[in-house]
Amino acid sequence: MGKSRGGRRRQAGAQSVVENVDGGLAELVPDRDRARAWTLLIDGAPQSHVDLDDPAHLSFEYQRRLGHVIDLVAPPGRPVHAVHLGGGALTLARYVAATRPRSTQQVVERDAALVQLVRRELPLDPNARVRVRSVDAREGLAKVPDGWADLVITDVFSGARTPAHLTSTEFLDDVRRALKPGGVYAANLADGPPLAHLRGQIATAAARFEELALVADPTVLRGKRFGNAVLVGSGQPLPVGELTRRAASDPHPGRVEHGRALTDFTGGAVPVTDTAAVASPAPPASVFR
Repeated sequence: MGKSRGGRRRQAGAQSVVENVDGGLAELVPDRDRARAWTLLIDGAPQSHVDLDDPAHLSFEYQRRLGHVIDLVAPPGRPVHAVHLGGGALTLARYVAATRPRSTQQVVERDAALVQLVRRELPLDPNARVRVRSVDAREGLAKVPDGWADLVITDVFSGARTPAHLTSTEFLDDVRRALKPGGVYAANLADGPPLAHLRGQIATAAARFEELALVADPTVLRGKRFGNAVLVGSGQPLPVGELTRRAASDPHPGRVEHGRALTDFTGGAVPVTDTAAVASPAPPASVFR
């Protein structure tokens, strides 16, 4: 499909929205099973799923795992201060607003054209306290006041790769600065065999957070296929038991690694600094087929 200035077109009896954004060709494709649900794709790669009737519904596997972290960051229903680096279709911001009313959220999404598309076609609940900044993730993070956030979520991809400057100890120094004492950091990471990027990211987080946990499909952890992993860090003990239970009961069960097992998994990888950082590996084309 060419990158012509999009518009609307019919697809399987429903109306899709196709439009050029800064990051490529964006498509909003209706969900055939849910009346007001949509999947966002960028250049054919699925990015987000939103159900406007049920914003607490998380369709994507990695987003459900991030949803478990959101559920456990504070007692049920308590409002939180959340920072989302990477916005997509604002799925996780909608989830926080639905499950934790009166939460205050900051979303940093560099793609201003994508933000406009999402706001127009998939409007936020007017009661949601969500501010969106269309700047680079580190630039937006730098504007978060010291000790403001209960939760910082990183889910940033450019061309299906995490940019290098969001993989370093210097980046995590600013995350720690923005977090409250006991606040939680969660990152959506993507890697495949031999998992060098994932191991390096665990080592990097271990240099800045006293407590870590990793949630992923067991086949990804065994290096059998490319996939997502959610890395969670905090200066305080994490609810590993409950996170493990929730991950195991997911429709696509995940495994939680922590403690010595997670340290051993890094295989001697060293923390990544700004001077040595590289973008995450590109997924094989078969991932999106």
